[in-house]
Amino acid sequence: MATPLAIGIDLGTTFSVIAHLDANGHPKTITNSEGDLTTPSAVFFDDDNVVVGKEALKAGAIEPERLAQFAKRDMGEAVFSKPINGEELPPEVIQSYVLAKLKADAESKLGPIDKAVITVPAYFNEPRRKATQDAGQLAGLEVIDIINEPTAAAIAFGVESGFLNANGESIKTERIVIYDLGGGTFDVTVMEIDGQNYRVKATGGDVYLGGIDWDYRMVELLAQQFMHKHPNLDPREDAVGMQRLLREAEDAKRSLSARESVTVMFEHHGQGARVTVNRVDFEHVTADLLERTRFTTNSVLRDAGFEWSDVTRLLLVGGSSRMPMVSRMLTKLSDRAPDASLSLDEAVAHGAAIYAGIRLAAGAGQPQQTTIQNVNSHNLSVLGVEAATGRPRAHVMIPRNTALPAKSRSQFKTQKPDQRSVVVQVVEGGDASGNNSTSIGRCVVRDLPRGLPQGSPVEVTFRYASNGRLTVKARLPSLDREATLAIERDSGMTDEAIQDWGQKLKSKRRKN
Repeated sequence: MATPLAIGIDLGTTFSVIAHLDANGHPKTITNSEGDLTTPSAVFFDDDNVVVGKEALKAGAIEPERLAQFAKRDMGEAVFSKPINGEELPPEVIQSYVLAKLKADAESKLGPIDKAVITVPAYFNEPRRKATQDAGQLAGLEVIDIINEPTAAAIAFGVESGFLNANGESIKTERIVIYDLGGGTFDVTVMEIDGQNYRVKATGGDVYLGGIDWDYRMVELLAQQFMHKHPNLDPREDAVGMQRLLREAEDAKRSLSARESVTVMFEHHGQGARVTVNRVDFEHVTADLLERTRFTTNSVLRDAGFEWSDVTRLLLVGGSSRMPMVSRMLTKLSDRAPDASLSLDEAVAHGAAIYAGIRLAAGAGQPQQTTIQNVNSHNLSVLGVEAATGRPRAHVMIPRNTALPAKSRSQFKTQKPDQRSVVVQVVEGGDASGNNSTSIGRCVVRDLPRGLPQGSPVEVTFRYASNGRLTVKARLPSLDREATLAIERDSGMTDEAIQDWGQKLKSKRRKN
């Protein structure tokens, strides 16, 4: 397992971390070129150069319109949430710059690297997972696997905390709840570890809930006090002022994890104010955010079929889990103290490095003893039209929290006589009518023979891999030939776009 090529990457919303296995097979974080363990997931687009990390944040404080942050929240969308220098960029491109810096920083210490395991929130849907793989490809990495962040954290916690041995094997059956509150996303996962078998029982979360939402609440507190002293001056209305206020808010939030109150000196347009915020007030204005995590945690435990008395360990992951309100809420909920013995920032990357080592060892012909079984976090369905009502109806092929890998086959019918093509609309999540679902794409059977009767059977097969990637096939069994299939994605970059951007990035990217 000990190889410098065993690279694990925690590609975070606010900070990213890269780790490898040392000569003894132990995970170790690789410091970046600035000497830090974590790299801000921030990209600054200068006229001629692209800057990533700490220096990007410094430059962005002066020219925020050139700064791209929190791109992870937009993964799976066609473009990033705001234009950069008037140009609309795919979020994969922004994330690729972050990955390229991590890769370059690691190579400066370890030598050439081309393979990596990248982690994603367990609640990421298929388009977001595909986008993450594409970002890795644009950065010059072969993404040998995608692993869920809570799964990676459980592996790291287990190996380094002693309830797993050096081979990742549990001494006794463990039932673990992993509460992962990161900078921009939230996940909770229930996992059972029996020997070297890791089985995810249930997962849930919110890709639009994380530490930055607490930051924005702190921004409101700071801005209100500033405007109390300067009523006609709102720093939130100015891009530069808002960026500086957001940085002060993040620092204040972190300080309140260690102190009962914090004082912030803030200046805007030549006017200054000394602003004090205490922990009680901050917890009051963010109570609804914490409640959302509590509700999800209880729901996932029920989905797993467990009571809190069945749980043997409660693990904290993600930098935002440092907030005292989190530990206090979970202790009350579970009647046990959460385990935060490892670095909340590094655990996910360490687990990814261990898993990368396992994958590389298996690829080298060594027996793979450790097995990891995940579940899908959303229903996967075919969206069609109900014949009796003419209304949209989602036919669930693979229900949420189904153990992976999974395969499902269902039979449908053509809607009209002489139908020349069949379109299978694939969606993820949503209700029985397809509302609030995410369109994955269309599987199209073209050039059907003339005279095909109405109601001809159409066989649809879903195959969902362990890494959360989906394959969809459709065929007409009544025909004496196989149909030609094409997946037309409704989101994410096309192969041509990836190739075009890959060429652009090779010429524009510089090492930082």
